[in-house]
This record gives sequence, C-alpha cells and structure tokens, in this order.
Amino acid sequence: MVRERRWEYNPLGTRREGVWEHPAAFGVTSLRYPLGVYNEMLVADRRSDMSSHEHDTMTQHGGGRGTTTWSMAAQATLHCLTGCAIGEVLGMVIGTATGLHNTGTVILSIVLAFIFGYALTMRGVIRSGLSFSAAFKVALAADTVSIAVMEIIDNTVIVAVPGAMDAQLNDWLFWGSLAISLVIAFIVTTPVNRWMISRGLGHAVVHGHH
Repeated sequence: MVRERRWEYNPLGTRREGVWEHPAAFGVTSLRYPLGVYNEMLVADRRSDMSSHEHDTMTQHGGGRGTTTWSMAAQATLHCLTGCAIGEVLGMVIGTATGLHNTGTVILSIVLAFIFGYALTMRGVIRSGLSFSAAFKVALAADTVSIAVMEIIDNTVIVAVPGAMDAQLNDWLFWGSLAISLVIAFIVTTPVNRWMISRGLGHAVVHGHH
C-alpha cells in the first residue's frame, strides 16, 4: 500500500487534501484523475515495487539475512573451487615435474591456489566497474576463508594418501589423489560457505558488485 499526502480527486471531480490510497484496495477500478496526478501515483507505485524487488533480490543472493539455500552455497563453493583447483593442480604438476621437495610442492600449490582463486573473483568484479585495488579487497573478503579451508582439506588428503606425493605425472595415483582431494574439499567447504553467506560474509560480498 502506497500512502502519500497529496491532492486527491474523487469521482465527482472535486478534490480534498488527505492521504491517497490505491483505489484497487476498495474494488474501485475507474476513478477520474487529471493525467498529471495519475502519473504521479503510477510513479509512486513503481518506486515501491522496485524497492520491494531490490530487497527480495538482495535476500535471495545472500546480501541480506534471509534464507541461504544449499544451492547458493554450492555455487559459491564451485566458483571458489575452480580457481583453487587450477592453482592446486598447476602447483603439483610444476613441483613434480621439477623434482621439488614435497614441502615445496605443497607450498607452491597453496600459493597458486590463492592467486588463481582471487584472480577469478577479481575478474568478475572488475567488470562491474571496480578498480584493481577495490576488487582485490572484495576478493580478500569473499574468498580467503573458503580457499583456506579448501587448501587445508585437499592437501591433508593428498599427504595422507600413501605414495601420492611421490607419484609421477604419468601415474594414476597422482591424478586420482588430486581429484579425490578436491571433491572432499568441496563437500567440507560448502556448509562453511552457507554459514558465511547467511551472515552476509564470504561470497555475499561479491553479489553486491554484480
């Protein structure tokens, strides 16, 4: 219901000052209003509808404190996992191919996972008009916890699998352990992201820039 103090025209063509209420609320569909006043009323209605739509959109995307679905959390986790997986796999491949020590390979993978994870988020928000520094701050707020959880899980799994760190690029154990570690990381991180988005944290920060 839109309530605004303005000159109200009744069906008889007279006017009085008061609070105008939408005629549809009373089952009235044909009142005679001067064109200018009627247009003002339409504008008020449209502004009210737009505000409601924007509020609903923010709630659905996690910008508010509304319900956060598992689907939203899974999408946010998948977005983060994409950048992490690129960095993780690349780090493992480089470390294995160059004969790095296991510790050096793990560190390289973690560093590259953060770099590619942040870069993927920054690319999207920079397109919305943010500067590089502002986009980096958004990426830090949105992805740091998610990437950290993923890296702890997937590297722990790889280290725990017997022989995985010593496997070569042509060994199925190398690729199999990587795939399993990323799947487990996705499963564990999804509820973490859901909890964060429901509180306006994590990937909820990114939705305000799309």
